[in-house]
Amino acid sequence: MSASEGLDGKQILLIGEFLYATAAWDSLSALGRLRQLNDGDRDSFLQACRSGVYDGIDAIARTFDSVKLTGRFDPELVEALPKSLKFVSHNGAGYDQIDVEAWISVSNTPGAVDASTANTALYLLLGALRHAHVPSTALRAGQWRGAMDLARRAAPFDMKIQYHNRRRVAPEKNPTGAEYVSLEHLLATSDVISVHLPLSDRTRHFIGREEISMMKDGVVIINTARGPIIDEEALVEALESGKVFGAGLDVFEREPEVHEGLIRHNNTVLLPHTGTATYETMHKMESLVADNVRSALKSGRLLTPVPEQQECSCFNKL
Repeated sequence: MSASEGLDGKQILLIGEFLYATAAWDSLSALGRLRQLNDGDRDSFLQACRSGVYDGIDAIARTFDSVKLTGRFDPELVEALPKSLKFVSHNGAGYDQIDVEAWISVSNTPGAVDASTANTALYLLLGALRHAHVPSTALRAGQWRGAMDLARRAAPFDMKIQYHNRRRVAPEKNPTGAEYVSLEHLLATSDVISVHLPLSDRTRHFIGREEISMMKDGVVIINTARGPIIDEEALVEALESGKVFGAGLDVFEREPEVHEGLIRHNNTVLLPHTGTATYETMHKMESLVADNVRSALKSGRLLTPVPEQQECSCFNKL
């Protein structure tokens, strides 16, 4: 652990490392004492919390990979955290590692990942529609074949866009004029279904056998959100039966393990959770984590609170 002295007695704990926006993290020293945890495990972190090592911490900035150091921020861990803690600034759009129903105000980094995740989704969509895995594998094996026999679907750029969400997207945030529809309508009428949900107890296996049975024959499924949102066993069954034409996946139910049925199927395009793996995106995410901490300590408000806490005044200002 390392520490640096700040100005007014506040303390900020970084769990994990800033690798890109290091200047943004260092700048927080103007607000208080910076501390860092970058080794250990859950048991040692719990012991340190319970013995008072982190008493006085006002805010925590944490990385996605820091779950290796602390485990999930579940009720047991939250109960052990210092009572001085008011804010957790999480580096990631998904925040399923944190119990957001607890008393701590939590932020994530939604806008910072949008461009790179959208690019990845489009890559997976095109690859799944055109069975890109097949000619790519053949070419590497020294075989040559044309592409036209693989183009069984129309180019996606002329597709009509429809969506389902917890609430309608404001017109100014919907430049393509995507149509809001019910979940049932979306499942029954879409040629391509792209998943962009946060993972929670309510969304685990959100796409399962029943939902797939409601879809059009030959549907293509894209997932750049979280793996457990889709029941992989049901997806593999649907791929093998032909109900699902193809799947493009950047996330998996039991990462880093990948279902063997997905690996062996020719109609899948698979990436190892690299949707946000660009320098620009990582820098934006870390900068937003720091900005959330700064805003929290200076004004008592997080810039990007998680959706579950946005409408609750008890989390908006502490």
